Amino acid sequence: MLKVNNLIISKSIKRGVSMKIVERTIKSDKLYQGKIINLRIDTVELPDQKYSKREIIEHPGAVAVIPITDDNKILMVKQYRKSVEEYLLEIPAGKLEIGEEPLECAARELLEETGYKSNNIKYLFEIFPSPGFSNESISIFIANDLIKDVAKPDEDEYIEVEEYEIGELINMIGQQKIKDAKTITSILYINNYTMGK
Repeated sequence: MLKVNNLIISKSIKRGVSMKIVERTIKSDKLYQGKIINLRIDTVELPDQKYSKREIIEHPGAVAVIPITDDNKILMVKQYRKSVEEYLLEIPAGKLEIGEEPLECAARELLEETGYKSNNIKYLFEIFPSPGFSNESISIFIANDLIKDVAKPDEDEYIEVEEYEIGELINMIGQQKIKDAKTITSILYINNYTMGK
């Protein structure tokens, strides 16, 4: 049993036990094709030979970058997110263009959103932010040796760039001042595996 905030969570999943349950797609209907996402409904066959429908958002994939300055501060971007009607503090990020490699996208988004370039961008890991209904994957990169240039945000992007120490960001996560999932994941990763050591 695991106790978290006075809630008892039963640990019923055994380590090393792999599940062989696959949902076979019987039919797929595309309902919407947009500039950024598509929406389809898949009819799937379940292991007990019953059928169900899955609403799936198709996404081209994205990248996010953790830019670290020479004095060990992290560049963050603040922007209004209409979907949640809030200003969010995030690491720089953006979607892949057609035929674009993730590393190339990371360099482009870093410059567009922060005004910095880097010849030292490294891949860290990949996350699936909402696998219950979307196939979006986000490749997370770290950028060091930053070189000041000129920001080139998209025409419809209004972004503020701010610098924070890792400790400040950890505190802000605890205070729920940072709510963006890719940012929380990335900051905690950096704190645990690099800067926090």
